[in-house]
Amino acid sequence: MIKDFNFYAPTRVVFGRNAEGKIGELVKSCNAGKVLVHYGGGSAERSGLLNVVRKQLREAGIDFIELGGVVPNPLLSKVYEGIELCRREKVDFILAVGGGSVIDSSKAIGYGVPYEGDAWDFWDGKATPQQCLPIGAVLTIPAAGSEMSSSSVITKDEGLVKRGITSDLCRCRFAVMNPERTYTLPPYQTAAGATDIMMHTMERYFTRYNEMTLTDAISEALLRTVKDAALAVMERPEDYRLRAQIMWASSLAHNDLTECGADRDFGTHRLEHELSALFGVTHGAGLAALWPSWARYVKDRHLARFVQFAVNVMGVENDFAHPDETAEKGIRAIEDFYRRIGMPTNIRELLGGRVITDEEIEVMVDKCSRGGTITVGSLEELRAEDMRRIYQMARA
Repeated sequence: MIKDFNFYAPTRVVFGRNAEGKIGELVKSCNAGKVLVHYGGGSAERSGLLNVVRKQLREAGIDFIELGGVVPNPLLSKVYEGIELCRREKVDFILAVGGGSVIDSSKAIGYGVPYEGDAWDFWDGKATPQQCLPIGAVLTIPAAGSEMSSSSVITKDEGLVKRGITSDLCRCRFAVMNPERTYTLPPYQTAAGATDIMMHTMERYFTRYNEMTLTDAISEALLRTVKDAALAVMERPEDYRLRAQIMWASSLAHNDLTECGADRDFGTHRLEHELSALFGVTHGAGLAALWPSWARYVKDRHLARFVQFAVNVMGVENDFAHPDETAEKGIRAIEDFYRRIGMPTNIRELLGGRVITDEEIEVMVDKCSRGGTITVGSLEELRAEDMRRIYQMARA
């Protein structure tokens, strides 16, 4: 079965060693009057990238203000701060300088500026975005794929509620990508980013719609490429070719290309949102800690797909007489890959040896299922009891 689809990827990508030299003209082409330069911690400043951005904007004659301080799992409080600043300064364009957290925060600010109510209404399901300030991105951390996606994930400080929304309104007008800017990423962050990239693809690969073989082939090539590059880049962090593969894969994994004719599951993502909201862990690492348990929970009812993944992506030899064993070998192979790049394979490893309690599992189940009122996932719709079981399996 092939699902009907509408593919839309309007973001202009400027990729290469001198990509930052195009920032000024790109912003100017968007008719920006006043720009908010939004970024995270001190790395953008220490690396000199912010100075490059400032110089580009000044030479293009573009007025701008700045707002830093975005943290991983970006917070609603910073979004509110950005909305107030943009309204006061009459900002009409947002330039995100950073990774997925910065870009998601920029999108949330973009939604909130023209909206008369509380911006959280969008993530709470009380309203649907109708407008968004135009956004551009200067990518420094390939992982989330937010530079080409329609999604924005925000954490509400009160209660640590982490939710995502999608709308084409927030898609970046352009994305500037220079792989050299990723040379100094710590190994853990590189590995977590690669895991997130692969998971964005896997969440679409494990689908009920399994007859679009071209999309399958694209997904499998992307997964193999990132897997191989992630292993190699640990030894050669300044290898431009490896960094370029990972950076480009970040965008292709989450711009919906690998969803054409297929579907998106994102059950593991939804489960992980509660994990990273509660414990403040790195998103990619949280995904690695949960996916093997999700896979074992559902694989027996979708053996053919898991066998295909094991053989075509993980290089497992197909035991035609025992497909269940082939599928299990594929899961064990990706667990081995996670370990080789320094990622966890369960929650205990993720939290440095700490075992989560039944009470903490119930908190995550309650938030993920919104009090038992919703399901997550599409390959299989996970109800509260399913979520509980997967968290328990992943607890280790």
